[in-house]
Amino acid sequence: MSEPTGPQHHAIDYVELSAPDLPAARAFYEQAFDWTFTEYGPEYLGIQGVGREQGGIAIGDAPPLVQLYSDDLDATLAAVRAAGGTITVEPFDFPGGRRFAFADPAGNQLGVWTAAPE
Repeated sequence: MSEPTGPQHHAIDYVELSAPDLPAARAFYEQAFDWTFTEYGPEYLGIQGVGREQGGIAIGDAPPLVQLYSDDLDATLAAVRAAGGTITVEPFDFPGGRRFAFADPAGNQLGVWTAAPE
């Protein structure tokens, strides 16, 4: 049985970090962990994993943001609300699909995304 290679419904899929100095952050992760990156302009680097991008580093000082994947973003949005989560960013489109952000009851900030239709 083969392991899944793409995003899995409601699984942790992507982690976004931030750094005030992107070149310094890149140099650290390349040297310490041999990570490779995709440059998306001067303010964002994609962290490459096994077979696909698994995270990113953005200019700034925000805490890490864990991204979950959803096969049905609207159903996940409703489930987060019903469970007591607070939607901090309503669903919006981005080039790869749609996403929203929420805080869990303990105040942890997370995001949920879904791929754009093919």
